[in-house]
Amino acid sequence: MTPPSRSELRDHLIATRIAGDVATSRENNLDHYRSLAERDPYYHLGLTFAQPWSYRDVLALMAKSAGVSPDPAHRTGQDTIDPDRTIEALDEMGARIGAALAGGRPRLLFATGHPTGLLTVHLSLARFAVRHGAKLLTPGEGWAYSPPYHGRTRRVRYLDGVAMLDDHGGFVHTHDPAPMEAMLGRLNGERPDLVIADHGWAGAAGEAGHLTVGFADCNDPALFLGEAEGKIAVAVPLDDNVLPRYYRPLTAYLISRVTQAL
Repeated sequence: MTPPSRSELRDHLIATRIAGDVATSRENNLDHYRSLAERDPYYHLGLTFAQPWSYRDVLALMAKSAGVSPDPAHRTGQDTIDPDRTIEALDEMGARIGAALAGGRPRLLFATGHPTGLLTVHLSLARFAVRHGAKLLTPGEGWAYSPPYHGRTRRVRYLDGVAMLDDHGGFVHTHDPAPMEAMLGRLNGERPDLVIADHGWAGAAGEAGHLTVGFADCNDPALFLGEAEGKIAVAVPLDDNVLPRYYRPLTAYLISRVTQAL
């Protein structure tokens, strides 16, 4: 696919609600910001924070980093992601991936908690990286556990080098950092030069000190806090669960930015 121009991508992000007026409600956003400020570990996505991040602090950061409404009195209805911030973060992510690929034969680690949405972006990036000399790490394949909030055994599985969580034959949505923590414990000395991930997969990698770039929705503030504290290199704000085909122009734009950095 021919990469869109910046203005074309901006229009596409708004039209498909990847950014602009997104599907995530203001109520949901504020509930998650409050839960993070109250130190609910589920919303930390595997990260710890040095700053005391109050509810107002989280909201202010999300307004700056993702483009949600900064008004604390706006408590219901529509919320937004700034499409220009999305594109700026894609530029930054592309530069990071390009720098890794330009350094020789980098070791990359891909993972997603969104097999019905962001998987298509990760697969395209992983295949592009392999064509440009990257080695995709696949530690911990088959590692299994029973999340306390589900009870069923789930396993780490890879599809074309992208890690996901499998539940009896189906890849599942997860925010849990435990699978990435297990994978990082099974690297056998092959430290990744870059991790490309989302949700707890990205949070756990950043917490462990690995160079990490990730995608995050406006109701998942932890990666943006991690970015502010230097544990996440880039957090790209977007709706992380629109129709997979809607991400094609975004992916083409991102890969064009990676290519420019090579």
